[in-house]
Amino acid sequence: MTTTSFVRRHTLALAIAVFCVSAATAQNAPPAAFPNRPIRLIVPYTPGGPSDVMGRLMSQSLSVSFGQQAYVDNRPGAGSTLGGKLVASADPDGYTLLVATAATLAIGPTLYPDAGLDPKVFVPVAAFATVPFVMIAGPKLLGSTVADVIAYAKAHPGKLTIGVPNGAPPHMLAAWFKSLTGTDIVIVTYKGGSGDLTDLIGGHIDLAIETTSVVLPRLADGSVRALATATPERLPETPNVPTMIESGVPGFVALSWTGLAAPPGTPPPVVEKLNAAINARLGTADLQAKLKMLGAKGKPGTPADFAGFVASEVPKWTAMAKLSGIHGE
Repeated sequence: MTTTSFVRRHTLALAIAVFCVSAATAQNAPPAAFPNRPIRLIVPYTPGGPSDVMGRLMSQSLSVSFGQQAYVDNRPGAGSTLGGKLVASADPDGYTLLVATAATLAIGPTLYPDAGLDPKVFVPVAAFATVPFVMIAGPKLLGSTVADVIAYAKAHPGKLTIGVPNGAPPHMLAAWFKSLTGTDIVIVTYKGGSGDLTDLIGGHIDLAIETTSVVLPRLADGSVRALATATPERLPETPNVPTMIESGVPGFVALSWTGLAAPPGTPPPVVEKLNAAINARLGTADLQAKLKMLGAKGKPGTPADFAGFVASEVPKWTAMAKLSGIHGE
């Protein structure tokens, strides 16, 4: 081998080594000016539902914090697993994020095991808020309490109907309510959004279970009636509405929750910057007022805090999905 060949070969080897080191470093370091382009928040449900409402508040929060546009992209389907898969396979650069809920991280993968979504791949970024569930009635229902609902359902099996977004937490809660009370109530499923509320107000179904984020405005205008909350204690926003426990359904307690999750491999500095932006906005009077109007509570914390919270919630919702007997198509 000539001296020239030796030099060329080792120069090439050195260049390759330097490139590999640079590439590895780049994967773990955020862009210097992150974010320098719009951030997309994937909501795996149709517009109008509680996940969408919270997603839009999060996108507004990031837009204000960064001075850079953040927007919601609704990608419904297969019990929220389609949107989840989209984020799981996105570039890990912080520009595509998942509006994470129990539906995508527990229920969807349980109901749709062949969808190919492993919720454990996501990188927890930040918790955002918790929101209570409420059982509501429309003009079609004659009773005014949960006890009335149970009594009528037992006396007239299969006559009452309850509307829920298909494969979402309210769907699980409706099935759980039937199991706990031994009632035969027909569950009517909707693709998402506010289809169940529209039919409830129109008198096409009897009941629905939704979050306060979409229910409170309807309670204010009198188009629906609240029967009970799925909370340990009565809500300040609805002090005259009893809890499910008070209404004779022991243990019926559940909260809706939302947060942000990122694709696998997202660099820690990007995660930390996103987390700090969300927490900063949760500390403002403006966002706190908006959340209060929806009956929601902000949930600031670290990515590790969010990871721990998800770890405690996922088994409960997974078990509820299995108990429901629902099978994704």
